Amino acid sequence: MRNNSKKRRFRRGIYVLPTLFTIGTIFCGFFAVTNALKGEFNLAAIAIGFAVVFDGLDGRIARMTNSCSEFGVQIDSLADVVTFGLAPAILAYLWGARAIPAESPYSLHLQQLGWIVCFGFLVCGAMRLARYNIQSAMPPPSGSGSEKPFVGMPIPAGAAMIAATVHFSPEPPEHWIAGIFWNVLVGFLGFLMVSTLKYPSFKHVDLKSRQRFVNFVLLAMLVALIYFYSQVVLLLLAAGYAFSGLGLKAYGLVKHKPEGVLAAGKLRPDDT
Repeated sequence: MRNNSKKRRFRRGIYVLPTLFTIGTIFCGFFAVTNALKGEFNLAAIAIGFAVVFDGLDGRIARMTNSCSEFGVQIDSLADVVTFGLAPAILAYLWGARAIPAESPYSLHLQQLGWIVCFGFLVCGAMRLARYNIQSAMPPPSGSGSEKPFVGMPIPAGAAMIAATVHFSPEPPEHWIAGIFWNVLVGFLGFLMVSTLKYPSFKHVDLKSRQRFVNFVLLAMLVALIYFYSQVVLLLLAAGYAFSGLGLKAYGLVKHKPEGVLAAGKLRPDDT
């Protein structure tokens, strides 16, 4: 009897573990909002970065321990809206629009535009999460592999791009041209989230494979690079993934273009 009770308590602890990481994600989002409101933009960006790590860990731990549940899915989506939708939207507005000096040309218009664009980013993120939840609930098509790409940029990637940019340059932009570019970038990130571009998924990366030693060495090297050159490395990583969907789309068009041209040539009647 005692052994059975210990097993039940252990199983309950296993189910709670992913939720603790999700709560850590929510805490990072709250911490980011409060620090952004105080003008501590770099701390807010770092908090969002840690939230990205926690968000990746909770799902992986749930799959490794076979403790996935509907409750975990729902609380994870709610956490994503707060931490990767609301927090980066507030950070993007306060850092890239609200902080532009009043004496700068078009400052008022840039602040108003920034408010609209950042709210649009939040709405696009919520729509992306809703679409993901619907697609996850649908059974996979027959013959498809377990590793399915994301449709649209995941909302943590959009938040990571904003956080990495702020971390790269903690001081807010003062020129109105920089404010325009920032609004364009945030708006484009929102578009990428609701687009149908395919993004790679790393959910099922096998760390138990024969190459696990190589994977751990590469991971250790990446951690070292982030530790010593966090501003540059994090920005490159965030930008590389955020725009990978466009790269994969362009690659697909170029790859299939010769086939389409060849087929059109075969169907073209002879000029006799």
